[in-house]
Amino acid sequence: MNQPINPETIPVGVVGLGLMGCSITTCLLIAGHPVVAVAPLPADMETAEPRIREHLAKAYQEGLFTKSPESYLEQLTITEDYGLLNDSKVVMECTLENIAIKKSVYEKIEAVVADDAIITSNTSAIPISLLQREVRLPARFVGLHWSEPSHTTRFLEVICGDLTDVSTAEWLYALSHLWGKEPTLVRKDIRGFITNRLMYAMYREAFNLVENGYATVEDVDRACRNNAGYWMTLVGVFRWMDLTGVPAYHTVMKDLFPTLSNQTEVPKLIDDIVQAGGKGVLNAQGFYDYTPEEAKLWKETYEEFSYDIRRLALKYPADVVKKKLAKDDG
Repeated sequence: MNQPINPETIPVGVVGLGLMGCSITTCLLIAGHPVVAVAPLPADMETAEPRIREHLAKAYQEGLFTKSPESYLEQLTITEDYGLLNDSKVVMECTLENIAIKKSVYEKIEAVVADDAIITSNTSAIPISLLQREVRLPARFVGLHWSEPSHTTRFLEVICGDLTDVSTAEWLYALSHLWGKEPTLVRKDIRGFITNRLMYAMYREAFNLVENGYATVEDVDRACRNNAGYWMTLVGVFRWMDLTGVPAYHTVMKDLFPTLSNQTEVPKLIDDIVQAGGKGVLNAQGFYDYTPEEAKLWKETYEEFSYDIRRLALKYPADVVKKKLAKDDG
């Protein structure tokens, strides 16, 4: 990829304007991209613009940028017409985790974009190598796994499928730093990528502890908040072991690993909630009981927290120690 890495000269398309599609669009606008956002569902045409406008207003209030939110909205086109993607250099698919739906979206995208345009998927579970089979030019297909809210979090995984041109993924990896990300380049495709494989191993053990009576839902969440939640924004699991003594983990692993859950079925606790129509705070029905007001306040509180933790995390980038050493040497 020889394009200059200047977001203002790189038109981007987003297909799918649910919760994540809107926050991804917001992130791209803040970075300076002109964005064409396609709403595959008619309902998204009504909800997307107010949601993006709200994101921009909050981001402005929180100091993520200094220009007016309206100036970013001028760079946004929301449409149902895939044809308006024709100038996009990168198109990001953010639809449901369903291969048939994604395939139909890719066909519509490939029908209008240039052959050198990059197509990406925000899938969190479907292997990129599997999705590549559904496109005409698989070398230009890359996974981009975002985290909600996409315009405040530093997380992003750039994933190569078996047929991805690695230089394309490397170009996206470089570009994503301009989106305020501290990205990970996953050069070898694996289902769930990196963060989901780590997190779902923890989710599985959390269900095991609750369903077998060792702890309540509240107990497990409290343990996460006050242990991993205390250090994980600064370091990951390997540096945490370095900081707290590698040999101790080696000893515990020998005794503990054989006792951990290796369940392969969906836990009954979550299955019961989903079968009853529970969606968490979206409809005030989840692992916890919520009034509609509590659900709304939890959503707002998480958004407030995401800005607070972002400010703190930005003080401690991945190379924080190297920068301190360089400053001391200077």
